[in-house]
Amino acid sequence: MSCCTAGSGMKSDAVVAPSHQEILHLSQDLGNGRFRTYLTIPDMHCGACIRAVEGALQSVPGVESARVNLSTRRATVEWRKDQAHFEEAFTALTKAGFPAHLAGTEVPGNDRRLKELLLALGVAGFAAGNVMLLSVSVWSGAEGSTRDLFHWISALIAIPAVGYAGRVFFRPALTALKAGRLNMDVPISLAVLLAIGMSLYETATHGAHAYFDASVTLLFFLLIGRTLDHVMRERARGAVAGLARLTPEGATVVAKDGSRAWTPLDEVQTGMRIALAAGERIPVDCTVEDGTSDIDMSIATGESVPVSAGPQTALPAGALNLTGPLMVTATSPARSSFLAEMTRMLEAAESAHPRYRRLADKAASLYAPVVHLAALASFIGWLWISGDWHKALMIAVAVLIVTCPCALGLAVPIVQVVAAGRLFKAGIMMRDGAGLEKLAKIDHVLFDKTGTLTLGTPRLSDRDAPNPEALALAASLARESRHPYAHALTRASRDLGLTACTGVTDIAEVPGFGLTGTQNGTKIRLGRPDWAISNPGADALDENTGVVLSRNGRLIDRFRFSDALRPGAEAAISALQHAGIETEVVSGDARPTVRSTADALGISKSRARMTPKGKLQLLEALQEKGHRVLMLGDGINDAPALASADVSMVPAKAADIGRSSASFVFLHEDLTALPLAVSIAKRAHGLVLQNFALAALYNMIAVPLAVLGHATPLVAALAMSGSSIVVTLNALRLSYGGGVRNRETAKQAAAQHTDTPPHKEAFA
Repeated sequence: MSCCTAGSGMKSDAVVAPSHQEILHLSQDLGNGRFRTYLTIPDMHCGACIRAVEGALQSVPGVESARVNLSTRRATVEWRKDQAHFEEAFTALTKAGFPAHLAGTEVPGNDRRLKELLLALGVAGFAAGNVMLLSVSVWSGAEGSTRDLFHWISALIAIPAVGYAGRVFFRPALTALKAGRLNMDVPISLAVLLAIGMSLYETATHGAHAYFDASVTLLFFLLIGRTLDHVMRERARGAVAGLARLTPEGATVVAKDGSRAWTPLDEVQTGMRIALAAGERIPVDCTVEDGTSDIDMSIATGESVPVSAGPQTALPAGALNLTGPLMVTATSPARSSFLAEMTRMLEAAESAHPRYRRLADKAASLYAPVVHLAALASFIGWLWISGDWHKALMIAVAVLIVTCPCALGLAVPIVQVVAAGRLFKAGIMMRDGAGLEKLAKIDHVLFDKTGTLTLGTPRLSDRDAPNPEALALAASLARESRHPYAHALTRASRDLGLTACTGVTDIAEVPGFGLTGTQNGTKIRLGRPDWAISNPGADALDENTGVVLSRNGRLIDRFRFSDALRPGAEAAISALQHAGIETEVVSGDARPTVRSTADALGISKSRARMTPKGKLQLLEALQEKGHRVLMLGDGINDAPALASADVSMVPAKAADIGRSSASFVFLHEDLTALPLAVSIAKRAHGLVLQNFALAALYNMIAVPLAVLGHATPLVAALAMSGSSIVVTLNALRLSYGGGVRNRETAKQAAAQHTDTPPHKEAFA
């Protein structure tokens, strides 16, 4: 096994550079002339390939960033339309030895690489068995012409077998050499070819020893390791594969004349009407136009109880229509859907370069020249000591094989991939692989209140009956905002059957303060009392007021809200505190509301009336004191703090700007996802250190044995493959345990520390 992935060197499909229009069609528009394009690069194999691909892409004018995911063999490239002719990227990659095509244009099918690997493995195994039988005859005493005949028959079996099965290693090695690079397939290919060449020389000169059996058996064991590597990597990437299986290949689109036609998923556009039958997966984000049905929304919410859907219900891609036919309208193309975003987040997490991975990649990059120098030194040294060039060459071959840094190259990425899948199964999307490393070291957590510690679905309090006219005016402003209080006002107005006020214009949201608009030349404000009212003291407003509506700075009405605590919030806080992590609530709400929520959860520290700038200043102050801070929030006003925190987490319903700033997104309502994520991060951190130790131990033992001549090429192949398998199996331990058990432990700990009911309301 090597650090290269399965399928290395397999012949790629012919690559034709796409047109500029096709590139734009399959790219994500980021605004301001910036685009994000996803490329599939099938011939990437190891850390050296990653650096070569990223270097080739970044050399193209206009490319701002390039990030490679080795597990998926995909690259994410961000570029500017006004500065780049992105077609040049395909030329640059081809010159570097990595032909590419646009992601989404691949020919669908099953695991073709695994099939080719198994064929290569079968050919090598067949050849190894037969050549070994002939070798037994030679070892039994065959001499002279009989021995030469057996050697030539062995050559006729071994050479074609090595030529076919060895392509897995030979092609990427040749590609690397043509591009002026070294990868880990070069020493392996050199070792196999040296063994074959030496055997042919011995056979042609009637020598007593030939090594055809060693050559094909060595290749057989290397292919076993690589096949196992491929299977385990695919198993580790089960989360992304699972998402891919949830994506339909197309949809039944209904035309304006009522005709229906099956349309490939990539051709479904915003505004198209789609007919969904019971039992079908929802292909793109959409809104129900007609019909009612029960929907399995567990992919988005984690809840197994079906949700009733009717007209105007928004549905995410990947959800399952259970009971009835629906007519829906697409609200986004497939590449921008909820399911596509989750897949991109997982792939981004796997392709991140945390500190440990950068160290491992740097160490692995130094290995290629060191391997060749060590093999050359071993050959020269043993030739000088023994004078036997056969022995010296076999020792050099063993050194070439045993020093391949496979275990070191796998130490970090395999843990990262397994952790991403483990978190996904728990309902947590990891957007940034570097965040996993940072999450394991946090000692302080800052919580926003509304939408984070609470469900973010407040309702107007029953304690005060609002003035209908004031509520209608407030709802006219609130409908333009995603803030939970705005949603509550809009919902209350609709429930009472109120008609929205006309003539309200110039509506704008001021993050952290509220909404402003104009009506008949007067200034309307809805939000914090100290912002909306010119003289709060004159209107007898205090911290219990909540949200107020004003005209030209004068009070019109006030609104109070109630909200339920998020399920599992108490258990999560208790588990964090039990682990020695300090917790604190920072919110823009009134002090009594924030304090009551903090008391209900057992949090001793809380700060109210916090502006976005105030949250950011508090976070920076904690960081200056040496704290590693995790920030949890959900709104636009939390975005600066989320971006500046060491690591951040948001619920799936958070504003887009909040999700783009966060390291993690949790999909379930239950907040016990937080301590579970911390637990998985700590376990992953420990497994990375263990893998480094295992890789170091392997090299400390195997390399001296090979250099001293105590390891044959076969033993070296077994040792190298074994070390990689051990590292991978150690990483896969993260897939088991620590899930439900951690959730139950958190809940039990919470029960011991608080008697507060799980859905206690906090009133503003």
